[in-house]
Amino acid sequence: MAEPNSNMAGRPRPNYLYSIISVALVLFVLGFFALAVLYARQLVQGLKEKVNLIVELKEGSGEAEARLLKEKLAASPYVKEASAQYISREEAAQAMKEDFGDDFLKLGMPNPLYDVITFNVRAAYMDPDSLREIREGLLEEGAVSDVYYQESLVNEIAKNIRSLSLIGLGILLFSVIVSGALIHNTVRLALYANRFLIKNMELVGASWEFISRPYIRRGAWHGVLSGLLASAGIMMVYLWLYNTIPGLREVGNKNLIILLALLLCLMGLAINALSTYYVVRKYLKMRVDDLY
Repeated sequence: MAEPNSNMAGRPRPNYLYSIISVALVLFVLGFFALAVLYARQLVQGLKEKVNLIVELKEGSGEAEARLLKEKLAASPYVKEASAQYISREEAAQAMKEDFGDDFLKLGMPNPLYDVITFNVRAAYMDPDSLREIREGLLEEGAVSDVYYQESLVNEIAKNIRSLSLIGLGILLFSVIVSGALIHNTVRLALYANRFLIKNMELVGASWEFISRPYIRRGAWHGVLSGLLASAGIMMVYLWLYNTIPGLREVGNKNLIILLALLLCLMGLAINALSTYYVVRKYLKMRVDDLY
């Protein structure tokens, strides 16, 4: 018995190239949006880790004690790597002079500044409750006078991140549903020219599984090809943005691109195969008169 790949004489061949390119375009749009969401999240995390916490040391604390506290902070799990810095009151006064000129302290007033240690927290700890616990823990240190950070900024960042995460997740899910519907419609149009061949094979005694198998296999392969084309397009866009936007280099992660490419190929395979299975079964269930 002939495989359904063999076209009956006089039947037009389905335009599979059009189908592959159409599915690739849909997957590219979905992948580009997913890439934007992923890197927006990375950029937000980078911004969160730029917020400074200032540990003010008690007057009279020795430099050795300050250095010891800095080393302790550097080893803490909530401190961003290599962000802890010790700034003596003399260094702070010199920085103020550079910013405000020689008029700073020209009246001979004593230096009002304190020795401080500044550091950035990791993004996972950048929320009001965690920062409050960090501050309370540091205040128990004997050399610490107080801990300062922009609490209003932290609260605003946390609020905006929650809102953006929900909006981004909603749009991404909607995009997946729309992409699935578009791909299914593309597969249905590609198989439309073979509807009579599918039905005729059933009429001569072929089982539904025998008829469906080659179409599903071909649909899965075409889905992988579409995913590869979409991934190549995403990679070209990513490389262009990487070389155009300097800030993207700080959060660039090639593993995310590889993972996204793999997901696009799997999505193309799964949606194409399932859509092909559904469309072939639909034609098999229809009467011959309904195919016209």
